Amino acid sequence: MHETPHPAPQRRIVITSLGAITAHGVGAAELWQRVRGGEVAIRPLRELAVPGLAGAIGGEILDPPRPKYDYLAPLGLTDPEPAVDYALIAAEEAMAGAGLGVLEDGAPPRPDALPAHRWGVAFGSCNSGIRSAEKAVRRAVAAGRSVDADGLGLGDDRHLLLVPPQFCAEALSAAFGLKGPVLSVNTACASSAHALAHAVEQIRAGRADAMLVGGSDALTEMAYYGFTSVESLSARPARPYSRDRDGLSLGAGAGMMVLAAAEVALAAGAPIIAEVLGYGMSADGYHATAPHPQGAGAARAIRQAIDTAGLAPEDVPYINGHGTGTPKNDAAESNAVRAALGEAAAAVVLSSTKSMIGHLLGAAGAVEAIVTILALRDEMVPPTAGFTETDPACGLDPAPAARALPMRVAASNNFAFAGANACVVYGRPGTARTEVDPVAADEVVVTGIGVLIGGASDADQLWDAWTCGTMTTVPHKGLRLARVSADPGADIPAKARRRMDRLGQLAVTTSRQALAAAGLTAHEGVGVVVGTGIGPMSSISRFFEPTVLGGPAQGSPAIFPNTVFNAAAGQVAMALGAKGPTSTLTSGHAAGAAALGTAFDLLRAGRADAVLCTGADELSPYALDAYRGAGLFTGRHGRGFRLAEGSVTLLLERASVARQRGVTPIAVLAGYATTSDALGIARWDPRGRGVERAMRDALAEAGVSPVDLSAVWTAAAGLPVVDGPERRAIDRLGLGANCARPEPKRVLGDPIGAGAQLAAALAITAWQRGGDRGPVLVNGSSLGGTHTSFVLRHPAAVIHS
Repeated sequence: MHETPHPAPQRRIVITSLGAITAHGVGAAELWQRVRGGEVAIRPLRELAVPGLAGAIGGEILDPPRPKYDYLAPLGLTDPEPAVDYALIAAEEAMAGAGLGVLEDGAPPRPDALPAHRWGVAFGSCNSGIRSAEKAVRRAVAAGRSVDADGLGLGDDRHLLLVPPQFCAEALSAAFGLKGPVLSVNTACASSAHALAHAVEQIRAGRADAMLVGGSDALTEMAYYGFTSVESLSARPARPYSRDRDGLSLGAGAGMMVLAAAEVALAAGAPIIAEVLGYGMSADGYHATAPHPQGAGAARAIRQAIDTAGLAPEDVPYINGHGTGTPKNDAAESNAVRAALGEAAAAVVLSSTKSMIGHLLGAAGAVEAIVTILALRDEMVPPTAGFTETDPACGLDPAPAARALPMRVAASNNFAFAGANACVVYGRPGTARTEVDPVAADEVVVTGIGVLIGGASDADQLWDAWTCGTMTTVPHKGLRLARVSADPGADIPAKARRRMDRLGQLAVTTSRQALAAAGLTAHEGVGVVVGTGIGPMSSISRFFEPTVLGGPAQGSPAIFPNTVFNAAAGQVAMALGAKGPTSTLTSGHAAGAAALGTAFDLLRAGRADAVLCTGADELSPYALDAYRGAGLFTGRHGRGFRLAEGSVTLLLERASVARQRGVTPIAVLAGYATTSDALGIARWDPRGRGVERAMRDALAEAGVSPVDLSAVWTAAAGLPVVDGPERRAIDRLGLGANCARPEPKRVLGDPIGAGAQLAAALAITAWQRGGDRGPVLVNGSSLGGTHTSFVLRHPAAVIHS
């Protein structure tokens, strides 16, 4: 049965359960017991070999159990991906203790369970399945393959299917049968904190009642080589905030938790461990790896988290710090806390969990949230282990030993490469606070478009290619490709361009176009949200292959910053001055659509005035090897499939802000929805029930009837196994007789993470060229059955509202 979402901006969000696996063992209770005891689990590596770094240390997980869900056999694979294993193990604990069950479709209702489509997943990771890519590279070298113009050919190694971050999110969805929104977030070391923030908005918007949220990362060769190249690793366990600190320690693990609407948890009798009171997100726009020295961007995130929680700075006695142990990061964080809390900073305790288990990268936000929540429960501040002597550059209380501290509120900081910042404020159940007035309802409008895709360098050229029905493609080892023909960095100043890889250049160029089209100069109220399905695989290969062939000394510190998936968003912030909330969504071929949904939520929640929302992907050798190895895109099954390279940016604004600027919108983003088939990687519901729910929920949120649609811009890309279910779902919508069904990917190629932006740009241009001005529906789907649909309306009906 279809249900209309019910937005509730003031909906209280609670945490009902926790799950973890770290170097301290399996289980959140084990983690907390050892952390509060100050136990350091950073030791010489025993299981991960890092050639050339014989003395490497880290928070390694030894002899982990196997998860119950078998994600390997359906893919014909044998070698597990540790990041996926860790996520599933932590999720098993969280789901078992949630106090909320999952009802299969058609099952009778129960007070302690929710329908599967009211459950979602928000997963964050930095390196996701990169360990599987490393093993593939090692196998290729062992097989005697040589480096050519396309790099080191990896062949048809199907274990490359485990690399994309979306795989892990969809494995979690499939393992527990969760059919609501599924989000894959990759903002480096802030990933799982951002995933939690996005989950909060999904619940508040009424798209889900409960979300499985967290993050996972494994120890990888590339992380060790990368942090060695930028001289950030310590030879001994990290000592955050200490005068003699000299670098970070890496760690592995996962943290997962269940978030639920408070009224749902109470009705089910679920345990309530804590409440999410507020969160803040920002971009530094300063440097690819180094934080702003005064912590300006981080301070904005901390202030926003406290403000949205309805609290004052003096209400926050404890912050679980980012605390990496590097000289610049710890000093910048301390400056940020002082700037955000003012005089109250003198009394705050700022301690670091990383001193005991290492830096878990994308999983750090989730695991450190678990420590923060249990510290609140027990009113016990965990220590900064190994602390020696106060550094005046830091100067806040680092809690050298655990101690009791009365507290009803605590915060957790996570900051990342590319200048992505996050802070989340948690409270004990029933925490008293000032109710924050909800943000006034406002439309989200499109005011600018930037295009660089295939042979098209602007929206007009894209339209010409579409109407002519042609896009130049070239054959490549069984695939057909449409590469960007223009130089993506031609208009970027040389100094800035040298810091960017091709993906960053694509994103910056189209973002600049969109800003110019809208007549807007970016500022602290302008955010950046990027959707990328493949991410920076060319930078990853350019960094990692030389280290495999020549040792760690070959790791380039100039390339390493671009190996994180959110590097492109950071380059946009740095080049254009967009320092509002930033995030990167990695939902495969649905990444652009997921990014648009995230940007929509940030604007509706009043987190930004405008958001540059970019879909971008480049066609790197590693990615093409993975497409060939998957077997779905070549031969007779994929004869109609073509890949396109490029970037499309939509500038989204709050309608009231656009009106104040005197700008006429070119479209209204009226609503969206995300759903999952929950069947796993490369598997769709053959009847298209998941994509049908996404379309119907998006239409319901937008207040649009199917019969009123002038077009459904499909996600069809020439793959019968996925195009057929979408077509059958559209047939069931009850469309009007004149509703068109354009298939832009069939004509122009599939631009992976930019697919939704591509269709939106064409739909808007069609209105501008005199086409039917009725509302349109746009679909985006991953190849693992995650679907995002959104509705665009012509602005004429709302310009004077």
